[in-house]
Amino acid sequence: MTRQAPDLPLLHARHAQLAVLVSALLSGCAALTPPDAALPETPIPAEWSAAAIWPSDLSTPAVTTSLAQWWQHFNDPLLSTLVNQALQANTSIRSAQAALRQSRALRDVQAAGMLPGVSASASAQRSKSGDLQASNSFSANLDASWEPDVFGGKRSALNASVADAQATEATLADVQVSMAAEVALAYIQLRGQQAQLLIARNNLASQNETLQITDWRAQAGLITSLEVEQARTASEQTGAQIPTLEANIAKTRHSLAVLTGQPPAALEMLLAASRPVPQAPEDLALSIPAQTLRQRPDVRAAEHRISAALARVSAADAARYPGFSISGSVGLSALTLGALGNGASVVNALLGSVSVPLFDGGAASAQVRAQEAALEQARASYQSVVLTALQDVEDALVALRGDRARLVRLQSAAIAAGNADLLAQDRYSSGLIDFQIVLQTQRALLTAQDSVASTNADVSADHVRLYKALGGGWNTDGSSAASIPNAATNTAITEKITRIATP
Repeated sequence: MTRQAPDLPLLHARHAQLAVLVSALLSGCAALTPPDAALPETPIPAEWSAAAIWPSDLSTPAVTTSLAQWWQHFNDPLLSTLVNQALQANTSIRSAQAALRQSRALRDVQAAGMLPGVSASASAQRSKSGDLQASNSFSANLDASWEPDVFGGKRSALNASVADAQATEATLADVQVSMAAEVALAYIQLRGQQAQLLIARNNLASQNETLQITDWRAQAGLITSLEVEQARTASEQTGAQIPTLEANIAKTRHSLAVLTGQPPAALEMLLAASRPVPQAPEDLALSIPAQTLRQRPDVRAAEHRISAALARVSAADAARYPGFSISGSVGLSALTLGALGNGASVVNALLGSVSVPLFDGGAASAQVRAQEAALEQARASYQSVVLTALQDVEDALVALRGDRARLVRLQSAAIAAGNADLLAQDRYSSGLIDFQIVLQTQRALLTAQDSVASTNADVSADHVRLYKALGGGWNTDGSSAASIPNAATNTAITEKITRIATP
């Protein structure tokens, strides 16, 4: 039978009709207006309201350099080593590192979806039906498929994955910033508690001496037993503070050990000796508010989340358009294994397809609206993070200024209380004043010295909070991200802590 040649004019007319139909379908998929990619407006002041306590040098490079490892400015090698240990071994940081690896792997999965997929297969079959002779068949195939990203849906999904990975990386940096500050605050608290314990023990020794003198004077008949009991009451009350302080010191040591990824009692011997509260330098230059926000990793993470949400809006919009796919296969099929190499056994196929969403009950449009709502949430979250960052800095500046002024007053009060105690002891020994005055001066001295030690630790803690609020504790290029430690790293850090802590 002779096959009739196709009617070319009719074929062209059908192609034209198909093109018109596809154009009509595409025009029915009206694209939504892409949302604005700019960050939401947030009121950012030109300078800090409490910046008058700082020098006027606002050099950005100097600030960034000094904040990257701010704990080294306290000039306490043990503090620096504990912070580095925590950045290596703390479980929260290791969890954040695993989340970053997961996010990057998901990004790579999304990127792989942009490329064609190729697979290979082979089969061998032997079949027999009834009394017929058994037959064999062999085949080997190579399949390929690709979905062109005509409307940018896959590209938008990839951009969302990239932004997610960047947000996760910034979140890791934020965890590092928080962890460094938490270790420093616990260490400062420990040194402050040790200072308070030393003050309590010194005052207890002084009160015991007074009790002994009072007892001698009572035996000599110069005073009554009332003064003796009052002196004993004051001594016992001071002594009762010591067990509480010792318990608090032990708890703080346990907290530091856990923060550095060790059992609670691991640092008991290393931190047993009392040391002064580390002091921060007074010449920290403040960056302007806008630069501070760029230094804070939580603000950067919020920015990346907006980018991810924006890309998901575009991906959801692109899902409303037709999808295209191209697939093909090349294979060998023969009845015997040796015949697979024969050119006559080659089988190939090529397929192109298009899928057009005609009716989905409004699901695609609802998905777009859902992603737009998620974008609005990300914008609101960004504004909240920015405002919180501004508040953190302002609060830290106000607290630091107040504690500095308070410390100066308390130091003067402690000096005066010490002088009053010496005078009272001398006059009481000479019988010139009543014992009640001695008790009052001793209580005032203990209270003043304890307040000085507590406020001195508060000033150092205020510096830590200010460093954290300014975005200190990581490099803006991401190079400060801690890697998961191995056994050799942990051993080296532990040996370094031992060398530093050994008197």
